[in-house]
Amino acid sequence: MNSLVKIGLLVIVLCMACTPVMAADEDKPGDEAKAAQKFETGRGVAIVGACFGAGLCAIGGGYAIARIGSKCIESIARQPEAAGTMFAPMIVSAAMVEGGMLFAIVVCLLGVLGL
Repeated sequence: MNSLVKIGLLVIVLCMACTPVMAADEDKPGDEAKAAQKFETGRGVAIVGACFGAGLCAIGGGYAIARIGSKCIESIARQPEAAGTMFAPMIVSAAMVEGGMLFAIVVCLLGVLGL
C-alpha cells in the first residue's frame, strides 16, 4: 500500500472520529437561529460520517470473508484430503468477521438515529 493511500485512509478515519464532536449540541444563550443552524449542519455531517462508516464496514467485511473463502479453497486445492478439517474453521472465521461487521454497522446506524 503506497503512502498516498495510507494518508487518505488516515484522513477518512480522523473525519469519522470527529463527526460526533461536530454534531454535539451546545446550549449557549444568545442567537437561537444560529445555534439551530449549527446543530443542523453538525447533524448532517454526523449522518454522512455514519453512513460512510457503515459502507466501509460492509466493504471491509465482504473483503475479509472473500479472502477467507479464497484461501480455504486454495488450501483444499493443494491438499484435497484436508478439506473436512478446513471447512469448520473457515465457517467460524467468516461468522466472526460477519458478526463484527454487523455490530459496526449497527453502531453507525445508531449514530444516524441519534441514540
